[in-house]
Amino acid sequence: MTTGTEHPFQALTPSFIIDAVESRGYVCDCRTLTLNSYENRVYQVGIEENEPLIAKFYRPERWSDEQILEEHRFSLELAEHELPVVAPLVDEEGASLHHYRGFRFALYPRRGGHAPDLDSPEHLLVLGRLLGRIHALGATRPFLHRPTLDSRSFGYESVALISERFILPEYRANYDALTKDALQAIDEIMGGGVRNIRVHGDFHTGNILWRGAAPNLVDLDDARMAPAVQDIWMMLSGDRPRQTFLLSEVLEGYGEFFDFDLRQLRLIEALRTLRILHFSAWLARRWGDPTFPHHFPWFNTPRFWGEHILALREQIAALSEPPLEVDL
Repeated sequence: MTTGTEHPFQALTPSFIIDAVESRGYVCDCRTLTLNSYENRVYQVGIEENEPLIAKFYRPERWSDEQILEEHRFSLELAEHELPVVAPLVDEEGASLHHYRGFRFALYPRRGGHAPDLDSPEHLLVLGRLLGRIHALGATRPFLHRPTLDSRSFGYESVALISERFILPEYRANYDALTKDALQAIDEIMGGGVRNIRVHGDFHTGNILWRGAAPNLVDLDDARMAPAVQDIWMMLSGDRPRQTFLLSEVLEGYGEFFDFDLRQLRLIEALRTLRILHFSAWLARRWGDPTFPHHFPWFNTPRFWGEHILALREQIAALSEPPLEVDL
C-alpha cells in the first residue's frame, strides 16, 4: 500500500490491477475499465480469449476477513439455490477472497443489464419473489460476524460524528435538537421486538441489473442482520398512494416464498431516517478519499446542511404518521 498522505486506493493503477488479477492465474489483455463504486474500487478487467472479469478491491479497514467471507458465503448460498445473485468466483482451493500487496480483492463474472421499471407490476412481482426467496434462506441462520442495522451504529454514532466534527456552526443547534427528537422516536418504534434476519441491506435499483425477463442482483457489501422490510422500503417512493401500490405488488410476489410480518411496516420511516443520518456520516468518514470531494462537492456546504435540516424535519413528521396499510 501507499504511505504518507496518499489514500491507499491511489495505488490501484491499471498495472497494479492487472498484476493482482494475474496473480490468480488469469492472463489479462491489458484492458481495464473503472466501474461506479465509491465504498470500494471495482474494475472490469479484460481476459485473453475469455469474458472479462469484475475485480472488486475492498476498502482497507472497513470489514474484517471474516466479515467479507461471511458475505461471500451468503452470496454463494443464494446462488446455489438458483437465485440470480452475482456471487464471487471460487478458485480450485475454495478461496473467494484474495490478497495482493496489502489489498484484499474478489473476482466476479460480468453481468449486464439495466435498472428495473418500478412502474411495472410485472417487475415488482418478480422483485418481490426474489426477495421472498432471499429472506427465506436469510432467516435460516444468523450472521455471526457481520453487524446489525440499529439506531446506535446508523443513528447515534452518525449524529455524534456530524455534530462534533462536520456540521457548520450555524446549523448545529437545530441539528442537535432535531436528531435528538428523531432518535427518540426511532427507538420507540424499533423497540418492540424486531426480528432480524440476513438481508441484502442495500436493495435499490442501482444494485439490480435487469436483463430479459429477470434481474441479476449484485453487491452484497452491505449485507447484515436487519428486519426484512429493510430490503423492501428502498423501492418505495412518491406519495402514500404510490408507495402503497408499490408495496402491494412487491408483497404479492414476496408472500409466495416467505411470510411478511405486517407489523414491520411501522419500521419504514424509522429505517429511512437512519439511512439519511448514516449517509451524511458516511460522506464525512470518507472525506479523506479523493474521490469523495470530487463526486460530492456539495457536501458540507451551507446549502447541503440547510436541505439536510429540512429533510430531518420532514422525517420527524413522517415518524408520527400511521404506517402504510396493505391487504395480503
